[in-house]
Amino acid sequence: MAGHELPEPADRKRPTAETAADPLALEENRPSCDPAFRHGVVVGFDGSTSSERALSYAVGLALRAASALIIVHVANRLPTTVWAGCEPPVFVDVPDHRTEVLGLELACADFLSEVPWVLVERGGDICHELEEVGKEYEADAIVVGTTHGVVGRIFGSVSGRLARRAQRPVIVIP
Repeated sequence: MAGHELPEPADRKRPTAETAADPLALEENRPSCDPAFRHGVVVGFDGSTSSERALSYAVGLALRAASALIIVHVANRLPTTVWAGCEPPVFVDVPDHRTEVLGLELACADFLSEVPWVLVERGGDICHELEEVGKEYEADAIVVGTTHGVVGRIFGSVSGRLARRAQRPVIVIP
């Protein structure tokens, strides 16, 4: 089955203080997911070598489990300070055309032809967004690659933070 791209709506509703108290309102705010992708395998993908290895492993896992693959690309968000008053920092979405490029590359990839897959774009903290996508799709597992570098050692790697806080199995591919 060929890949599909489900664009993230620009007006996706986030839970507010009013809706957080009402469980039915939270269900309405949650984006609808294609039932064919429920209980699939979520994999974080950014085009790096480690994410390519994670994607390869996730494809095999999805094939063995006869499930679908949810490929997640998390776009950058930069903090900016609001100078008018003492407001807390806000986050600005940076246009990220990398998802489109990754989608085209994935659509041409032969190794994805045997498994149903979808590419999901999110913006924000990588760990939080991978876990949220896993929750929305009721994923059986989240697969990520390791971070190699000084920044990951200083601030903590995505895979390490995700493994500590996720509510579902996390598979870290070296």
